[in-house]
Amino acid sequence: MAKKTKSAFDPKAFLATVSRGRTVASYRKGGVIYRQAAAADAVFYIQKGKIKITVRSQQGKEAVIALLGTGEFFGEGCLIGQPLRLATAAAMIESEVMRVGKAEMVRVLHEEPAFGELFMAHLLTRSSRVEEDLVDQLFNSSEKRLARTLLLLANFGREGGPQPITTPISQETLAGIIGTTRPRVSHFMNKFRKLGFISYNGHLEVHSSLLSVVLRDDV
Repeated sequence: MAKKTKSAFDPKAFLATVSRGRTVASYRKGGVIYRQAAAADAVFYIQKGKIKITVRSQQGKEAVIALLGTGEFFGEGCLIGQPLRLATAAAMIESEVMRVGKAEMVRVLHEEPAFGELFMAHLLTRSSRVEEDLVDQLFNSSEKRLARTLLLLANFGREGGPQPITTPISQETLAGIIGTTRPRVSHFMNKFRKLGFISYNGHLEVHSSLLSVVLRDDV
C-alpha cells in the first residue's frame, strides 16, 4: 500500500481560508479590530484594506505608529508573551482582516517552514521600518519626516512605485505619524504642491522629485 504523501503547504491559501483557529471579519472605515489594553490573544492579517495603529498616552495624547496595507500582519506581540495590546488597530477604509488565534499561529509556525519564512520576512521588514522611523524622529526635521512618510505611503522604492495614494489620509493623521501639528503639515503640503513634488488629481500623487527633500542636509 502506497504511503500517503503530505501535500505542499501554501501560506497564501492558509491566509485566505477560514478554518481551525482562523476567522475573517469585515470592517467599515473607523471600525476597531482591537483596542489598547485589550487581551492580546491573536495575530491579524490584512486580506484587503488599510489599518491604522495608534497609541494613546495616559494624558490622552495620541500618536500614529503604523499604517499597514494588504498582505501585512499586525498584533504579533502576543507571540512573545504580551498579555495586553499596546496599541489600537482600526480600519482606515473598508477592510477584510483575518484573525489567527495564538495557538493556531504557534502551531503553523512550528509545523510549516514555508509559513515561518513568510512570517520571518514580515518581522524583519517591520523591524527595519521601526529602526528607520526611530532615526527619522531623532535626527530629521518635521518637513523631512513628512516627505519620507508620503514616499512610503506611495510605495516609493518598490516595483512600479511611486503609486497614487488612493486611501484618504487626513492631515491630522499625517501630523500624528510625524509628531507635529496639523498646521505644520498643511504648510509643508502646500509647499510641496507649489514645488511640484506632489499633486492632487482626485487623489494624492507623490512624485519622485520629493526625494530631494529627504536627501537635503539643510532641511
